[in-house]
Amino acid sequence: MRIDVWSQILTPEMATAPWLATLNRWTGRTDPSQTEGVEETIAAMDAAEIDLSLLSAWYGPSGPLISNEIVADQVARAPDRFRGLASADIRRPGDAAREVRTWITEYGFVGVRIVPWLWDLPPNDRRYYPIYAACAELGVPLCTQIGHTGPLLRSETGRPIPYLEDVLLEFPDLKIVGGHLGFPWIDELVSLSIKFPNFYVDTSAYVARRFPPAFVDFMKGIGRGRVMFGTNWPMLAPADCLADLASLGLSETEENAFLGGTARKVFGL
Repeated sequence: MRIDVWSQILTPEMATAPWLATLNRWTGRTDPSQTEGVEETIAAMDAAEIDLSLLSAWYGPSGPLISNEIVADQVARAPDRFRGLASADIRRPGDAAREVRTWITEYGFVGVRIVPWLWDLPPNDRRYYPIYAACAELGVPLCTQIGHTGPLLRSETGRPIPYLEDVLLEFPDLKIVGGHLGFPWIDELVSLSIKFPNFYVDTSAYVARRFPPAFVDFMKGIGRGRVMFGTNWPMLAPADCLADLASLGLSETEENAFLGGTARKVFGL
């Protein structure tokens, strides 16, 4: 089973957000309000033989950009192809924790995605902690972003050390998936992987030919079995992300883990 662990079906509200202008420009989206739907997403998955995509909800200071309700509707339209990742408004931490619990326990969402750069708050800010506790208790992963930020917002919140390290120290049972490789802080990514067996990374927002050499070495070394495939669809299509997969020189075991085996274990799929 091939699994894309980071994708979303954009709403017009998110697609036209001012901070997304850089990604729209890089990907040639001349009319961001024209968004891909469920059918287009499945067609893109089929072109790369992707069996399952994890669709993310997005919440930020302006409110829901892709609500949990919208994601639930998307999943319901193709339940054999999609699973949901919940999110919430962290300005009311107690309510946020209750919300993600509901979507996980009652609606079958398989994890939570929180994007720190959208809040301009590092992952060790106390407002996230009730959500972390809920994820740890329920045994689902917390998905976040590490590394620099493509959208027009600060990148500092994506630095793995000390921000994410604090969370891993304080929540030793929490599974964390850091998206977008972690560049330019690959050494910090390697350090956290050595130290914390419950820390994983996904390759969303990068095509295979753009993986830094140090990251490819990581995939074949200490990161073996800790790296998952992601696209950041619709910013990148699955087929483009995988076009140069053979150039990485992964063994059959490493490639199988990367394309789905690790995700099945971490997300309980």
